[in-house]
Amino acid sequence: METPTMRQRFEEYILNLQEEIITSFETLDPNAPKFKRDSWLRAHQGGKGVSGVFFAPPPTDASPGPQTILEKAGVNISVVHGMLPPAAIKEMRADHSSIPYDEKTSLPFFAAGISLVVHPRNPHAPTVHANYRYFEISEKAAEGEGTGKVVAWWFGGGSDLTPSYLYDEDARHFHTTLQNACNQHGSELYPVFKKWCDEYFYIVHRQETRGIGGLFFDDLSAEKHARLSDNVKRPRSSEEIFDFIKAVGNSFVPSYLPILERRMSMPSTDQHRRWQLLRRGRYVEFNLVYDRGTKFGLKTPSARIESILMSLPETARWEYMTDMGSDLESEEGRLIAVLKQPIDWAGLEK
Repeated sequence: METPTMRQRFEEYILNLQEEIITSFETLDPNAPKFKRDSWLRAHQGGKGVSGVFFAPPPTDASPGPQTILEKAGVNISVVHGMLPPAAIKEMRADHSSIPYDEKTSLPFFAAGISLVVHPRNPHAPTVHANYRYFEISEKAAEGEGTGKVVAWWFGGGSDLTPSYLYDEDARHFHTTLQNACNQHGSELYPVFKKWCDEYFYIVHRQETRGIGGLFFDDLSAEKHARLSDNVKRPRSSEEIFDFIKAVGNSFVPSYLPILERRMSMPSTDQHRRWQLLRRGRYVEFNLVYDRGTKFGLKTPSARIESILMSLPETARWEYMTDMGSDLESEEGRLIAVLKQPIDWAGLEK
């Protein structure tokens, strides 16, 4: 019996994780519509995927819509392969020098990942995002010889929280859960990846972060890493890094579900809803202007647009010169202060 490849093992893991996450939300709100499962194939190239999307259909008459815990959510899997053009290979060699390159040769690639975004209905319950992915490049095999030798591979991912209203206990819980998952594999990982997250999810034109952060990392492989020390404990082999990915992936449900359960039934006002929609507007701004995955997806030929834009909220708001958040003593202003100056939540005293 052949040993499963990393491709096969990673695909199996993210499919199981997808089911675990969707089931946890469906169990929390058993009277809500189920997530819509949608399997697809990548036309003209290689690959497949499974989308799990939640939405509550709008009412067809004057009655109020269903009061579900979630307003919109998606937990999506993609497993794709094909040929990587020389221009893309040249760019990737900056972090992966083992990739062979000449200006005329394309190379086979494989990419698999899980990506999720959850927008709850209650303004006090935060939006959450996470994704975990695996990428590999192979040598070009001779005709009829199947897949060539893997010449480069790496993992990436992260998880981050975007509240409309700031609750310190929620922020500490989310960050501490991620920190505990990271610390199993090296004490340097959490502080480096937390800082990377704050830098990545930064809305430059607003001079504020999208949310209160979490983890962001990319290019984890056996090669030297630009952000990690070379002389401290960290996962280096594909097995060690895969174990790390599973640790942080498995931490998603315990990091987020307790927060959602705590906030999903809190009383809210029209002002709370207005602020939630304004914050969602900032979420849209980041995703469409800065997010690398969204921009890459929209430029990809035959892209599955519905999956790419799954991350956007169902409703959002923009106000000209809004005054909400300008009073630093208000609940809204307290959030803005933290978005402009990120906090070490895992190290914060209770």
